Amino acid sequence: MKTWGFGIIGTGSIADFHAAAIKEIPNGRLVAVANRTEARAKAFAEKEGCEYATDYKELLARPDIDIVCVTTSSGSHAPIGLDVLNAGKHLVVEKPIAMNTEDSLKLIRAAEQNGVKLSVISQRRFERQHVAVRQALDSGALGKLLLVEVSLPFYRAQSYYDSAEWRGTIAQDGGALMNQGIHSVDLLLWFGGAVETVYGKTATQTHRMEAEDIGLALLTFKNGAFGTIMASTSIQPGFPAALNLYGEKGTIKLEGSSIAHWSVPGVEEPDLGGNVNYGGVSDPRSISHDNHRIQLQNVIASIESGEELFLKGIDGLRAVQLVEAIYESSARGVPVTLPEITV
Repeated sequence: MKTWGFGIIGTGSIADFHAAAIKEIPNGRLVAVANRTEARAKAFAEKEGCEYATDYKELLARPDIDIVCVTTSSGSHAPIGLDVLNAGKHLVVEKPIAMNTEDSLKLIRAAEQNGVKLSVISQRRFERQHVAVRQALDSGALGKLLLVEVSLPFYRAQSYYDSAEWRGTIAQDGGALMNQGIHSVDLLLWFGGAVETVYGKTATQTHRMEAEDIGLALLTFKNGAFGTIMASTSIQPGFPAALNLYGEKGTIKLEGSSIAHWSVPGVEEPDLGGNVNYGGVSDPRSISHDNHRIQLQNVIASIESGEELFLKGIDGLRAVQLVEAIYESSARGVPVTLPEITV
């Protein structure tokens, strides 16, 4: 069995989750990490028992690295990701895939041109309650979908945004929608399908930052269903994300990683085993790495089998496109129609 060599570019807090996930993959090994600051790179490498570099391109030149995880600030995902793909390495990029649709498309096309895999971290799709929802929708048990509601009432102190110059900036980080809310946006699209039009409002209400700390949207899906989004980092003390689906035959309500209500004709409420892990409400580090591991294992399985990835670049692009449309709608004060994406 081949052992797949991993490299991690960026050694901030989210890199810890990737390293922990790789450690639990039997046929995976963390070979090296990169950070521009040598002290940080060295400290991370010593902790994880791997090599390090201050120039990430050194990782891209290594034949013993097959897959590269990019865990840098969001605004650097596209330029670094392009270098990874053009070096012939498989790319796993943290959310969001990029800060705009144009850069997202560049990454997708580079992956195709170089014959490598591109997966964007959207690990919440692997949670058992979300898998059960997807199965209920696919079976038609909910009937015609009427409404999908997403709510993300998170809290971040000002110190969170003050911790790095790039935090809270539009170009490098994004606000409550592009950063914290992107997982909920991804789930909304996975369950509801393509969005036709969106009317959005954003504001910065309680923080000193460039991007929004609250965003709201009213959506119309192409299948005729409606949708709503609320994402904020100003809600004290912070509450779990919620996702509600209303169909003509039944209703599913999710809160955090729990099922708050399940009335699906002919489908029993799934047993989550009482081992429910949900975090990130007020502390971005309070999450599990289990689903990162599952996603990385899917990347390896896709490389080995040639089968399609469970989470592809286009999935990340669609989430970014919707957030961009919300921003545009808020700025113009009118509904925005989402164009078709041609890859």
